Amino acid sequence: MKQLKHWQDPVNGLLGVWLALSPWALQYVSHSTAMTNAVVVGVLLIAAALGAMLVPRAWEEWTEAALGLWMVVSPWLLGFQMQTHAMNAAVGTGLVVMALAAWTLATDKDYNDWLHPSA
Repeated sequence: MKQLKHWQDPVNGLLGVWLALSPWALQYVSHSTAMTNAVVVGVLLIAAALGAMLVPRAWEEWTEAALGLWMVVSPWLLGFQMQTHAMNAAVGTGLVVMALAAWTLATDKDYNDWLHPSA
């Protein structure tokens, strides 16, 4: 069995599951834009996290970070900022996903050449 490279990836996968289920858990299913956003991004986050666990590459971490960023700004760009539960789920989950992806990118010596370019 292959050794897990980053503990952050399964956590991001679980956050994707949470995001996909949050419309039902937080009862904002009736707001179709927020629900669709949460489900689609949740599934994409699960896929990126699985990819990062099975075949670790830096682009998967960047994908997770981009999905997290999207979740942070999506309530305002998609117009559901007044749906408190949906907005809190999106922004809170997005911030954690971004932080975990940034942590992985900054601490993995195979990924952080961009952080410390050689002369």
